[in-house]
Amino acid sequence: MKHFVKYFVITFFLIFSTHTLAEQKTVVLDLKFVLNNSKPGKGAQDYLKKSFNDNLKKFNDMEKALKEEETDLLTKKTVLSKEEYTKKSNSLRKKVIDYQSTRRAAFDKIATQRASAREKLISKIDPILQTYIKENGISLVVDKKYMLGGSPEFDITDIIVEKLNKELPSLNLK
Repeated sequence: MKHFVKYFVITFFLIFSTHTLAEQKTVVLDLKFVLNNSKPGKGAQDYLKKSFNDNLKKFNDMEKALKEEETDLLTKKTVLSKEEYTKKSNSLRKKVIDYQSTRRAAFDKIATQRASAREKLISKIDPILQTYIKENGISLVVDKKYMLGGSPEFDITDIIVEKLNKELPSLNLK
């Protein structure tokens, strides 16, 4: 009798918990796709790529000019007096240091803008996602990169991208 009661209680809890788990609805969201392929995400990427390429071209030109100045200084080393050479050499070093700090600051600014754009997008995605979860009775949303497999019918990525495009047509990164 004692074993029968234990068996009955365990069976009851297993059936009850399995039934509860069966009613939970789990969906998949590809956050990387949402960030990269929504209108505001694409706009931010295009702006950041253009800014990066413009800075890269500008800094490559500055670097070439500094190298030319260095080779010119080295060719004039024997002609110039030691004091004049030292003065020009120190001036060139200062220019190089300024160039490096300016380059670092420009690329840090782009990295900061990228992080800021990502945060803005995620903050706009969250209420959209919460509303969708409440409307459709979803109990769990899993990022696609953490999933090994599943049915494509549970993927809500396109729906979220569409809603994000309607709510936020573009990001202002300037």
